[in-house]
Amino acid sequence: MKTESLLDALEFHEDHAFAQPLLVDKNGRILRFMLKPEQSIVEHNAPHSPFYVVILQGKGIFTGADGIEHEYGANTLVTFDVAEAHSVRALDEPLIFLGFLQGVRPHEPMTT
Repeated sequence: MKTESLLDALEFHEDHAFAQPLLVDKNGRILRFMLKPEQSIVEHNAPHSPFYVVILQGKGIFTGADGIEHEYGANTLVTFDVAEAHSVRALDEPLIFLGFLQGVRPHEPMTT
């Protein structure tokens, strides 16, 4: 068994959102995303996996394939289908969320 404190040792970067791998293995990836206020992640997709988001802290705008912006905050689960285009933008406070990918090979480039 392993444990990880999800809101300790946060790392924010000045010029871009930061995705920290918490777990990477043959079954998938768990990434902790940290965005400063107004930082964003441009539209992209996870070509071989659904992408599941659990928001831990803050509020952000999440946009899926339909292009409609939705504001979500802490304790929210957001799901994107396999290869669904999506983007994220933090609002006026830091945004911290977990991203879960299934069956991503450890050597595969990360697009999410």
